[in-house]
Amino acid sequence: MTSSTEALSRISAVTIGHYQRQAEQFEAGTRDHDVRQNIDALLRHIKADAPLQILDFGCGPGRDLRTFVEMGHQAVGLDGCPRFVEMARASSGCEVWLQDFLALDLPAERFDGIFANAVLFHVPSAVIPTVLRQLRTSLKPGGVLFSSNPRGHNEEGWNGERYGAYYDLEIWRTLMNQAGMEELEHYYRPAGLPREQQPWLASVWRKPD
Repeated sequence: MTSSTEALSRISAVTIGHYQRQAEQFEAGTRDHDVRQNIDALLRHIKADAPLQILDFGCGPGRDLRTFVEMGHQAVGLDGCPRFVEMARASSGCEVWLQDFLALDLPAERFDGIFANAVLFHVPSAVIPTVLRQLRTSLKPGGVLFSSNPRGHNEEGWNGERYGAYYDLEIWRTLMNQAGMEELEHYYRPAGLPREQQPWLASVWRKPD
């Protein structure tokens, strides 16, 4: 577990720097990824009436922000990479916040749903409990959080210039429960493949009313 302030700052700076340099390549490589299964998993559990208030946490260049807007919802993006924020604002027309995941400033009880697709694994394990509590606070009572992370055996460290923590379901469930979230469902992706060919753990959680 990495916990010193200096080490955490380096993790954030190097990981964000990687995405800043690779922003255009990342957008081109992910623009056609089909994550409708994940979007549907979030939306079907939200009890509020449309249009929903959605936070796309780690929105990247804005692909999923556009989808939420096209579905008639009011979406806000958040990312730590300045270039991604620029791209997401330009492509979606949405409000997009530039915030380091390790220094969040989120409004309380603002959102019906939070979509955290392929992002929370970048938060070091030393601070993931704090980040999850901050996300919970930003949800309205009864609000829903979706997360999808590359699964592993609870190892943590560098993959090139990107830092990641790779949890199994048991540890991820413990972290979410400790943050005060109730599990609604989980599944592995891509759908329809043997488990060893499903590297992504998706899960959906509710903030109690």
